[in-house]
Amino acid sequence: MEQKNDKKVIRSWAFFDWANSAYNLVITSTIFPAYYTIITTTAEHGDKVSFFGRSFTNTALSNYALAVAYLIMVFLLPVLSAIADYRGNKKIFMKIFTYVGSLACIGLFFFKLETLELGIICFAIAAMGYVGGVLFSNSYLPEIASKDQQDEVSAQGFAYGYVGSVFLQIICFVFVLKPELFGITDASLPARISFLLVGVWWIAFSQIPFRKLPAGSPNFVSTTKNLAHSGFQELGKVWKQLKDMDVLKRFLLAFFFYSMGVQTVMLAAAGFGEKLLHLGTSKLIMVILIIQLVAILGAIVMSRLAKRIGNVNVLILVVCIWVLACVGAYFITNEYQFYALAVVVGMIMGGIQSLSRSTYSKFLPEGTPDSTSFFSFYDVTEKLAVVIGLFSFAYIEELTGNMRNSVLALAVFFILGLVFLLLLRGLKNADLRLRG
Repeated sequence: MEQKNDKKVIRSWAFFDWANSAYNLVITSTIFPAYYTIITTTAEHGDKVSFFGRSFTNTALSNYALAVAYLIMVFLLPVLSAIADYRGNKKIFMKIFTYVGSLACIGLFFFKLETLELGIICFAIAAMGYVGGVLFSNSYLPEIASKDQQDEVSAQGFAYGYVGSVFLQIICFVFVLKPELFGITDASLPARISFLLVGVWWIAFSQIPFRKLPAGSPNFVSTTKNLAHSGFQELGKVWKQLKDMDVLKRFLLAFFFYSMGVQTVMLAAAGFGEKLLHLGTSKLIMVILIIQLVAILGAIVMSRLAKRIGNVNVLILVVCIWVLACVGAYFITNEYQFYALAVVVGMIMGGIQSLSRSTYSKFLPEGTPDSTSFFSFYDVTEKLAVVIGLFSFAYIEELTGNMRNSVLALAVFFILGLVFLLLLRGLKNADLRLRG
């Protein structure tokens, strides 16, 4: 195993965030949601669409699709992480998920209203590719960085991701705003070219970490076990260990609840802006670009603030701001209020993601050999939260006919997360363990 805190290895690892964050920005946050909402809102059917013969509200359908994709990954990731731990080949799985996700994005080039089913399926598969790649990338953190460096390294990864995705977003922005410069007359083509570019970008820049990162766990031993069964055994083993690890257990409970809100906001914000405020693609892209740029600062600020007042205290502060943001979103009536809220969300989005990852890594038992299994448990926790958050968001919208009610409901998840963070802070030496 290479020595920890090697700057070249850390930089190459951060480039994985640079590569796959383009998916997160273009597909989940800006161009795809705006394009999808526009083409699926018609004079004849309003916001209703037919998916394999069944009628759905358009934005609810896309959220249901993501929820199903994440649910599949909840069952798939434990199996694959067990294989990676036993065979020491997690980089292979990083590659597989990267290529599957990238090709699904390329497949979205062919997405139009008449190919709705194809578009939704590619959309869901791209999400699965992203989720799988992130798990195996996250599990490298305790292997490449010492505990005292993990906050900064985690923040560096998110910062690379935000910067890289903004670069590609600007390129896509030119296609969307100035299609005449390229002789484009098909109104749907600029968005579909953007989806194609995401797939190419994702594959191309992933080659940097693929070349430099080690193959995987240094504790590889041959096994004849049923690895599918072993994957869930590994989760069970982690679950049993948590019974004697009060700090980590309470952190995961807090993380579970506030992740329901964070991830759902990230995945549904663009649909909210387009459907309720009718921002249009160009304004929506500008808003999300603001969020991305501010999030870079947020990740760095939260990392430095954690050194001064502790990880848990920073997370408590950030979750409180999230609660206020959800309540504020319920009352938004114009684009300028949305812009102001976007700045706030950007600051807390980068910080809470980066700090959650590094806090979990620091809470792991010292010298944990099966870090992939522990991070599989972390990812399963997050993905279950996403499934519940997205399904709740979609169901409340369909039930009440108003997406604002869905946003307000997210505040409840954040409040539950806040309760467990406060309980975590009550444990003696919780933050002292993080400073080591």
